[in-house]
Amino acid sequence: MLWMALGGFTLSAMNALMRQLTTELPPTFAQCMRYVFGLAVMLPFLVKNGLGHYKPNRLKAHLVRGLFHAGALTLFFLALPQIPLTDTTAIMFTQPMFVMIGAALILREVVSRDRWLAAMVGFGGVALVLVPHMKAETGVWSLVMLAASPLFAASFLINKALTRHDRPDVIVLWQNITVTAYMIPLALPYWASPDLGQWLLLGACGLLGTLAHVFMTRGFAMADISVLQPFRFLDLLWASLFGFFMFGALPSETALIGGVVIVSSTLWIAHREKRK
Repeated sequence: MLWMALGGFTLSAMNALMRQLTTELPPTFAQCMRYVFGLAVMLPFLVKNGLGHYKPNRLKAHLVRGLFHAGALTLFFLALPQIPLTDTTAIMFTQPMFVMIGAALILREVVSRDRWLAAMVGFGGVALVLVPHMKAETGVWSLVMLAASPLFAASFLINKALTRHDRPDVIVLWQNITVTAYMIPLALPYWASPDLGQWLLLGACGLLGTLAHVFMTRGFAMADISVLQPFRFLDLLWASLFGFFMFGALPSETALIGGVVIVSSTLWIAHREKRK
């Protein structure tokens, strides 16, 4: 559970930086470069340990997962500069519902009533944040962002399945490889020339993104994915903090109420799981 919380915080930090970058650079180019730098972060380990250390046991699953993740990221980063950061995170909180449904139907996990209830209460908190901001000028982009959610859920479900066969570092390396390969054709028509500051931010995003996925993959390896999903609701708090400090965006009253609901559901499910 701690790994998932750390992953959510790190991913929120990366998304905040990427939101800034996607207002200055073409979104598909920025996304591709984020994964190029993510791959660069892991190259020293690849050189040190050798190719054999990172040979996957389920290559086809890695390729399919990369395709889902690249598709989700394309929709996500196209919409990212058009929507407030808090709203972006709130929309992405539909993922836990898709993941929990997939965990029950595909991974055959036993999803307890407590987990379903915590997810639904958290989703209600998301609605409090999201509905007031569904303005006409951002409504279409909100739907684009929403379309990314089930694709991300599919990627995370495959990730969970892969933890039964491969180590977390292998999974993250192949995610970086496959997403980079899928994104290059989409990025080439929009190739840009970032300045030094933008290159540094892209490098930071590569590092933060890789760390986030390492943290979350470790969490997936240690617990049922359905147990971990309510903890993704904490990301709304991180997004609100980064939105305030980086963009001066103050959460609305409904966002604050929704945040209280989200945190309450997260703490409740943590307490219930600890007692079992």
